[in-house]
Amino acid sequence: MNQLNEAAIETDVVIVGAGPAGLFAVFELGLLDIKCHVIDILPRAGGQCSELYPEKPIYDIPGLPEISGQGLTDNLLKQIEPFQPTFHFNEMVETLTSLGTPEKPSFRLTTDAGKVFLAKVVIIAAGGGSFQPKKPPIPKIEQYEGKSVFYAVRRMEDFRDKDVVIVGGGDSALDWTLNLQPIARSLTLVHRRDAFRAAPHSVTAMQELVASGKISFKLGQITQVEGVDGELSTVLLKGNDGVEEKLSCHRMMPFFGLTMKLGPVAEWGLQLNENLIPVDTEKFETSHPGIFAVGDINYYPGKLKLILSGFHEGALAAQKAHRYIFPDKKLLFQYTTSSTNLQKKLGVS
Repeated sequence: MNQLNEAAIETDVVIVGAGPAGLFAVFELGLLDIKCHVIDILPRAGGQCSELYPEKPIYDIPGLPEISGQGLTDNLLKQIEPFQPTFHFNEMVETLTSLGTPEKPSFRLTTDAGKVFLAKVVIIAAGGGSFQPKKPPIPKIEQYEGKSVFYAVRRMEDFRDKDVVIVGGGDSALDWTLNLQPIARSLTLVHRRDAFRAAPHSVTAMQELVASGKISFKLGQITQVEGVDGELSTVLLKGNDGVEEKLSCHRMMPFFGLTMKLGPVAEWGLQLNENLIPVDTEKFETSHPGIFAVGDINYYPGKLKLILSGFHEGALAAQKAHRYIFPDKKLLFQYTTSSTNLQKKLGVS
């Protein structure tokens, strides 16, 4: 094994996407003793449920007359606890390379965080594609991205003893304001208005930090950035009153929301149909053996973009995945209601 592969994370299955379909696939795989790692570009599990409508009621989940998007996510996470999946948040799969054969597939995946995965099966559960940050309309900001302008936090130490400017008024902006304040040299929160789209307790905690002088809050927007070799030194704030001022800034985090794009999936060599991935309806496998697609990202005749459809698709994908991962092991179908073996795995017997 070469040096690159020695640093790789080896697993049975890599699931791309931690929305409801991806989370339930963990459950179905776990029942079959299949281990998996889950990669998502977002900072937490839940996909659209957590990011777009965490408090909005959902009425079409079987057996649950009403549940919020976050409530469904929390229940799914609790359901898969016995199988101890490993999550990799704030990461995007950039490349997927086939190493095996149609009969014995294997894959190498790399992420934008530099991680390498070796897996026998890949399940794409990326919703409508990857959520990617909306970039602010600031000239030359791309020169600083990845060095001093960040859209997600990979290492909190990168912000220690720095002058930090956070722009936005949603949950991400408020969460990182609270998390980074203890380690930053200074922290300034910038928002266009004195109203926030964040959890009330986070807003209250932020306002208490402002009142105690531990952070600054500015009404307005950042219009220019300055620095050398990708490292910020100052940013220009244009206040709502039209007055401009320069702020010392070594690290800036703009939180302007998310947009959905197919992203690198389009470069993986799979057949596509209008930015969706065609699959069969027997096992929800793509044009490439060993790669499956479940949830909103797949396409087949009669497809309905419902969460419950993703659950069904994940269950059938897991059955075929078992044949790839344990080719010499006969798969005996069992029900969780009657199988003491499955109940033991779930910790209920």
